[in-house]
Amino acid sequence: MRSLRFAPLIVIAALAGCAENPADNVPKVTAQPPQAVASVDPTSTSAATATLTPAAATGSGLAFDGTSSKVDFIGSKVTGSHSGGFKTFSGTIELGSDATSVAKVSAEIDMNSLWADNNGLAGHLKNADFFDVAKFPKAAFVTTEIKPDGDKGATHTITGNLDLHGVKKSITFPATVAVTPEGATLKSEFALNRNDFGIIYPGKTDDLIRNEVVLKLDITAAKPKS
Repeated sequence: MRSLRFAPLIVIAALAGCAENPADNVPKVTAQPPQAVASVDPTSTSAATATLTPAAATGSGLAFDGTSSKVDFIGSKVTGSHSGGFKTFSGTIELGSDATSVAKVSAEIDMNSLWADNNGLAGHLKNADFFDVAKFPKAAFVTTEIKPDGDKGATHTITGNLDLHGVKKSITFPATVAVTPEGATLKSEFALNRNDFGIIYPGKTDDLIRNEVVLKLDITAAKPKS
């Protein structure tokens, strides 16, 4: 009987030690089989819903990299969370022929440039338990569709192929995209299930690592100065 009286206290203590999941506060994406990258007529003015292959590039690609932009993440486990990101990456935002809309986004990440708020954790994330950067040194993303309107106030919905950890999947996420006289910007936060990309390290039995990882994109691609 005495043990039964203390059981509720044990449950409460266990719940109190369970940290909030950051992925609960952002849209969650579902990974699907990769899609073909379609071509469009580069003279079309409907670029807001169009995609371009590299062969259809119109020369209006705006470059971005780690000096002007951020690709960060938040991972969590039962007892807390850690932030990190990638220092070295590059990509382009391709404008439509009207120069006021975004037609394509592509990027490549140097996985060895990973950083985290704990140096020991950064080293662990790079090894075979997680990203295995020695075997998979690069990650890449290229859009297959960009549509106006998005969830939770986003301006667009972006679909593209993410090649990560040797696995290529199509993902769809909301983003706020803008084209200005200075260039183009893209901002988004969403949760990705690492298991979908073969990253399945569970963590300690008493401190399990959550499957969802929050990605935070803050991309600025400036127009070349004349």
